[in-house]
Amino acid sequence: MNNNLERLIKQTTPFNNEYVKGELGILYTSSMLNNQSVHFFKPFNITPQQYNILRILRGQYPKVININAIKERMLDKMSDVSRIADRLAKQQLILKQPNMIDKRNADITISEKGLDLLKKIDTDINELQSLMHHLSLEEIMQFNKLIDKVLGFV
Repeated sequence: MNNNLERLIKQTTPFNNEYVKGELGILYTSSMLNNQSVHFFKPFNITPQQYNILRILRGQYPKVININAIKERMLDKMSDVSRIADRLAKQQLILKQPNMIDKRNADITISEKGLDLLKKIDTDINELQSLMHHLSLEEIMQFNKLIDKVLGFV
């Protein structure tokens, strides 16, 4: 039986049960993936959250989308989308204009500069070393099924 999680977090006593171990394993893995992403996106001068927004906007392009719709699609639901959008606008990666119907909201679209940055990232993204690459296709498919099953209860 592998005890990789216990070794990594230097736990000397057994977990209360396998459910606790599973949840902590997901949290630990998530943290590792996030750290890898932060390191990968640093040379592009963006964060993983900014990348997530740019990908959402590319999927909408050329249509505009508002802050609330972006927030609904974000991977990190705790992100301050307005603040992140302001930073992306300062970098000229997005275009942000007031919404004509709701002045408290904004219409956002990705700029040509943003699209160009995503093209550059798309060519380099394979260099992002994934924690999953050592899994076989069968194992990753099983992993994805389990994640889908867990998310079915959210």
